[in-house]
Amino acid sequence: MVDSRGNWGRWGRDDERGAANLLTSDVVLRALGSVRTGRVLPLAMPIQGATSNGGAQRVPHLPGRPLPQHFMSVDGGDYAAGVRKIKGDMGMSDDALIVSPHGTTTHIDALAHVWRYDTLYNGLAADRIRSYGATRCGIERLGGIVTRGLLLDVAGHLGVDYVPAERTIDAELLQECAKTAGVQPRSGDVVLVRTGWPRVYAEDPERYQGAQPGLAYSAGRWLVDQEVVAIAADNAAVGAIDADGGFPGTLDEDIHLLTLWEHGVYLLEMLWLEELAVAGSAEFLFIAAPLQIAGGTASPLTPLAVI
Repeated sequence: MVDSRGNWGRWGRDDERGAANLLTSDVVLRALGSVRTGRVLPLAMPIQGATSNGGAQRVPHLPGRPLPQHFMSVDGGDYAAGVRKIKGDMGMSDDALIVSPHGTTTHIDALAHVWRYDTLYNGLAADRIRSYGATRCGIERLGGIVTRGLLLDVAGHLGVDYVPAERTIDAELLQECAKTAGVQPRSGDVVLVRTGWPRVYAEDPERYQGAQPGLAYSAGRWLVDQEVVAIAADNAAVGAIDADGGFPGTLDEDIHLLTLWEHGVYLLEMLWLEELAVAGSAEFLFIAAPLQIAGGTASPLTPLAVI
């Protein structure tokens, strides 16, 4: 079973990095050739505290997920109230930030995020996911991603501001987008899929928290067959979400299981791709460095596109 499912066993029976093993020095060096202008575009949405500044009303998120909490342990108000400054004249401020990345901010899923049959990616035991974190396949196993990125702008290809929730993004549609953009995924790439869906939150937050467009199984299958390292999208789950907040289709057609569990391909969710789409660069250097959260099932991050 270990040697017959996706990439299980491909990099050894104890492997916890999955498709990140494809990021060889040759892949990284070849990706540097994708830079044309040297312009750097951040691809993350802001992390805004829900309790202090109304972030819950301004930043896309899914219902039922804990929103970021941002507190100040020391701020200007403390000095105004009489707290003694450092060495008589120096003030400082300290943050306290609590972030649950899934469904609330731009993030990358670890291979420990989902499993099936009580088994993690590569046949590792799922009972290694404990209350203090994942002792196998945690996000710290990934390291960083430096490789070629490709933008498949589905919304732009369809000529719409955002893809309708009922529109299926299947392999045929993604291949059309790639052909229009003049690119073809290759081993070690990260493919970014733009649906335009973050725009919906600004217009109608309730609609955003309902059904969303996303990759169908055939689209995910096509990408993992190209040996991509990761799939990134600007929607909340890479795959589609139905009106009840669940994932359509059977478990055998689930995008998270296909990528994270079967092939060790990482998922990056809730990116901001609007400026990248406007820049018109379908090929670029992609950089992402997750936090070294020991046992983390995900990490907030700010991916970068160097065009």
